[in-house]
Amino acid sequence: MVRSDKDDVRRSRRLRHELPVAYRAVGGFLSDCATDISQGGMFINSRVPLPVGTVVRLVFQLPGAAHPCDLFGRVTRVVPCDADVDGSPGMAIEFTDVDREKGARIDAFVEALRPALDPG
Repeated sequence: MVRSDKDDVRRSRRLRHELPVAYRAVGGFLSDCATDISQGGMFINSRVPLPVGTVVRLVFQLPGAAHPCDLFGRVTRVVPCDADVDGSPGMAIEFTDVDREKGARIDAFVEALRPALDPG
């Protein structure tokens, strides 16, 4: 499937940055690295992504934050390990319970690092 810029509409600004994340789904806790984060969600690199629609509990520590973010999300897109596409295998997670405080923390993190790490 070919995607255009019009297909890649985002509700909030995102940052390409590696961030360790633990997530729980049926079967236990797993850990991988998120490579893309915004107030609305994240992309987690995984050689064994969870199926679309899976609800997960995510725990990740934003650098400089006193407490980890503990959120729920839902898998919205999967890039299989054997996919013939650009990019890494993994899954896009949409946050489903971002309150104002958590959203502000994520936005502040993205905006603080964006100029240095993602100038494009």
